Amino acid sequence: MTTIVPTSEEDPFLAVVRFTSQLAWADAGPEAAEPEITRLCREAEESIVAGKWLELASLMVASAELVSSKISEKDLECTYTIICSLVKNANSAEDVLEMVKAISSKVVQQPSDKASLRLKILFNLYNLVDHPYARFQVYMKALTLAVEGKLAEYVVPSFEKIDSFLKEWSIDTKDQRQLFLAIANVLRENKSLVKESLKFLTKYLATFSNEDALDEAKQEAVRAVIEFVKASSIFQCDLLDLPAVAQLEKDAKYAPVYQLLKIFLTQRLNAYMEFQAANAECLQTYGLVDEECVTKMRLLSLVDLASDESGKIPYTSIKDTLQVKEEEVELWIVKAITAKLIDLCFISFSRCSEREFGSKQWQSLRTKLATWRDNIGNVISTIESNKVTEEGSQASSASAATIQGLGVR
Repeated sequence: MTTIVPTSEEDPFLAVVRFTSQLAWADAGPEAAEPEITRLCREAEESIVAGKWLELASLMVASAELVSSKISEKDLECTYTIICSLVKNANSAEDVLEMVKAISSKVVQQPSDKASLRLKILFNLYNLVDHPYARFQVYMKALTLAVEGKLAEYVVPSFEKIDSFLKEWSIDTKDQRQLFLAIANVLRENKSLVKESLKFLTKYLATFSNEDALDEAKQEAVRAVIEFVKASSIFQCDLLDLPAVAQLEKDAKYAPVYQLLKIFLTQRLNAYMEFQAANAECLQTYGLVDEECVTKMRLLSLVDLASDESGKIPYTSIKDTLQVKEEEVELWIVKAITAKLIDLCFISFSRCSEREFGSKQWQSLRTKLATWRDNIGNVISTIESNKVTEEGSQASSASAATIQGLGVR
């Protein structure tokens, strides 16, 4: 395998052009190949002499991609290392940006060929440039390659630094939308990262206001709602009041989707059951499983019950609200605690069964019955006392009336 070895006798940029052009025309035969190789090398020399680095970069990267599948990873990396170094020769910030676009666009054109190396090349290019917006452009291409080349795991760690990246890049709202949506698409590839995916999808939708063309976000708004409803471990979201999502309510096609979101965020199981009965086809269209929806709605309904100020929920209320048997109530309480939706501070018992019934238990029962008897006796005494007092009061009132009547006469 031929390997590029730049020497002092030939410019490294020209060496790359010669190397790639020779490989590209290797099968054409000497008569056809020599003129083309000479032409390409002459164009490269002219660009070097004239300082036309952008033209040189375009020429070099085009030649490199023609032979990328024919050379080893080592040679391809070496080739692109030299090509990327051209950004240091750029005559202006605009040239840097255009050069970065030309190089990165070519790097991602063949995601199935040496994908991990291509991603490494993009990261190297990112670190070579100082231009903030050029860095943003390279990062966006890396996200594209991560999805198309199945390399999400290599870029996910960088998402933790997005806030600092945003400060560095100083990009506008339109670019932020592209960024957040691209990140959400990367995360979407991994089912275990659905929460993070929804987070960035929500960030994308939050960039839209009522003054924007909301139709652009309609499909992603529907996607966000469905992702939230499907996610068995996500019970909160900020989608309902976002203009990009709220527009669904007035859309004949997507109004049921908005209604479903409203049910999951503000209502209880009975509302979902009514919705399901009237919109079973809608649930199937979006791949929603009724049993999974019912499970999530039961937990959300239990949370809604628990939000009552008293914090005390009768078993019957849980049973009726969750539409379960009484013996299943404890199971749903445990599920809600496990999901960290509620905290159980104390348990109130209305009765309990003894593990055994010996002399100790008989003595306890005797004490309880005696206490009960005394309490009942006190209640009876209080009732009789009140009755005597009431009768006395009525007799006194009658006597006073008689005396008053005599006085008037």
